[in-house]
Amino acid sequence: MTAPLADVRVLDLTRVLAGPWATQLLADLGASVIKVEHPRGGDETRHWGPPFLASTREGTPPQSAYFLSANRGKRSIAIDLATHDGQDIVRRLAMRSDVLVENFRVGTAARYGLGYDDLRAINPRLVYCSISAFGQDSSRRDEAGYDAMIQASGGLMSITGVPDGEPGAGPQKVGVAVADLMAGMYASSGILAALHHREHTGEGQHVDVALFDTQLAWLANQALNYLVGGEAPVRRGTAHPNIVPYQAFATRDGYLMLAVGNDRQFALFVEAAGAPELARDPRYAANAERVRYRATLIPALADIMRRETTQEWMSRLYARGVPCGPINDIAQAFAEPHVVERGLRVDLEHPAFGSVPGVRAPLRFSGSELRFEREPPMLGEHTDEVLRELGLGSEEIARLRGLGVV
Repeated sequence: MTAPLADVRVLDLTRVLAGPWATQLLADLGASVIKVEHPRGGDETRHWGPPFLASTREGTPPQSAYFLSANRGKRSIAIDLATHDGQDIVRRLAMRSDVLVENFRVGTAARYGLGYDDLRAINPRLVYCSISAFGQDSSRRDEAGYDAMIQASGGLMSITGVPDGEPGAGPQKVGVAVADLMAGMYASSGILAALHHREHTGEGQHVDVALFDTQLAWLANQALNYLVGGEAPVRRGTAHPNIVPYQAFATRDGYLMLAVGNDRQFALFVEAAGAPELARDPRYAANAERVRYRATLIPALADIMRRETTQEWMSRLYARGVPCGPINDIAQAFAEPHVVERGLRVDLEHPAFGSVPGVRAPLRFSGSELRFEREPPMLGEHTDEVLRELGLGSEEIARLRGLGVV
């Protein structure tokens, strides 16, 4: 089987996370991705650590886990875009590409002569995706943006964390850079839509993705809770704003995440808990009433849940089809048999590192396959290879290297 995007060529001018996450997914889907980095230092995340993966080859610098998480499947070419020669190389690469992704500050690519209008003039079929903090036409377009500030200003932190009045109360950032990750996912979706559009029209287009827009969009039900209900949602810890009981409970020896999604499951749960009368109580029989009376229901359930161990509850609830699960740390999550059964961990051979671990994209196709063949690249590892593909000879490559262009 071939990969879904085996015939797509991507020019990746991104760094850090949102852009590299999008282009890594395109690489997993089979696209040929060339990552352009500055010759001195490269992508900032190469230096974001520890932890670092140590090299077995003398003289090879270690690789940060952060960089490894978002850059497999790519070739790295080191180019100084501030030089005319570097800009010319990128233009030549863009002429041969189907997709270009960049996440410079708005206007930077255009100052290099590499903006959408510049490259559309030489490749009208190019799908050009820009990822920025606030979008290409916003009054805030000149501002930089990082995930944490977007989680804060985009509303996510206000609904994440321990509720007011409880020990440890206060807003919390999510443990991974979800605004960046979701921007990367929206970017990849937009790119695929633009490629589909090109199949019908022959024309590429500019895809504009903003971190703030992304954060607001994926507030999902919480956004509509506000727009419909008129009140800003609040932090509820592990509890759900619209479903009860749907939260973590302390057990006799730990914690259990309970996820009762409907009235039938609630009746099965309270039966397993030895309190079937709760399902007949008019305050709790229907979810809307359980949400209204959560302040009396949850303490009663908390007392019941403390009577048994986590494993005893899981065995009892699994048998009745009531959704629940342990609260694993990441090591425990990777130890789940499901991870092996679904092949979620991937290990790529690397000449300097022996093996590079990763996590596969969570996609499966019946008639195609993902591609996990290329390890995350060393800085500039493929510069000469790509330049030769452009027709540059050894003398010209040596000249560019002497000038610090590559």
